Amino acid sequence: MTDLVMRTLDANSAHLFHTMPDPLALAEKHRRTTFRPEWQRIALRDGRTVARAAWWGRAEDTEPLLINWLDVAEGEEAAGAELLRTAPWRPDEIDLDLPAGWRDDTRLRAAAEARVAAARLAGYTPLVERFLYRWTPDRGLPERPGRLVFTPEPDDDVFLDLLRRIHSVTLDAHARRAIAQGGVEQAAQEELDIFHWMPSPRSWWQIARTGAGDPVGIHIPARNPSGPCVGFIGVVPEHRGHGYAYDLLVECTRFLAAEGAEFIAAATDRSNFPMAAHFTKAGYPVVRERVNFWVDGAVGAG
Repeated sequence: MTDLVMRTLDANSAHLFHTMPDPLALAEKHRRTTFRPEWQRIALRDGRTVARAAWWGRAEDTEPLLINWLDVAEGEEAAGAELLRTAPWRPDEIDLDLPAGWRDDTRLRAAAEARVAAARLAGYTPLVERFLYRWTPDRGLPERPGRLVFTPEPDDDVFLDLLRRIHSVTLDAHARRAIAQGGVEQAAQEELDIFHWMPSPRSWWQIARTGAGDPVGIHIPARNPSGPCVGFIGVVPEHRGHGYAYDLLVECTRFLAAEGAEFIAAATDRSNFPMAAHFTKAGYPVVRERVNFWVDGAVGAG
């Protein structure tokens, strides 16, 4: 094979990013995503683009937060890995978004496995697979079960305490990774930091209580940079087993709909069967799937 040429793009060359086939429909997935051309790279062989990657961050970020577009041509997994390894940015995470049901389609499965191989070669390890959901008004608003009382709470410490309790027993892979690194306190604080990172109002955060005033959990109606989303649903361990997560999801959905949401994005781990069932019941279809990759150390530049 001829040598690879790595190229970081700019405003004048950004169009070159779209010179590859798109079997995983990533362009459609990211049609609401704003990428900086200078955070996009391609790998060329004989003048043909054989791998591409896009790093993402908010407008105010000076460094990318993650990689959320990774493509490789057939047989070019090593080129994709080299593209990541030689980049000047080394975020911990890759989000590989895939069409729903990709395992059942031979062509999609092969494309997905090639990108997984590239990520692994670059030093990233799969952390979790997730379902991505999207509610739209035509699905109808789910009815409130009416079992809980929802109120805002201005004190971050109250949320932090509930997050500690929620994450003391959790199925969430990201929380479990944070717990392994720094305990429940780290997992709770990381979650709270994400809530503050969202560009939606702090006043939207709500606590759910029983009629007697006992805290059951929290829900965070939110907006991320791409639009309205279910920011978080969590029930404290002593109130699990009653389906209260569904009540929180319904309230979150109705709250965002009342704010004029034309769609609501959401996600949960594939292995979180109870939450996946709640999303289905509330009218959230699976629209994409995702493999989250993480690296424990920095990915060394070449």
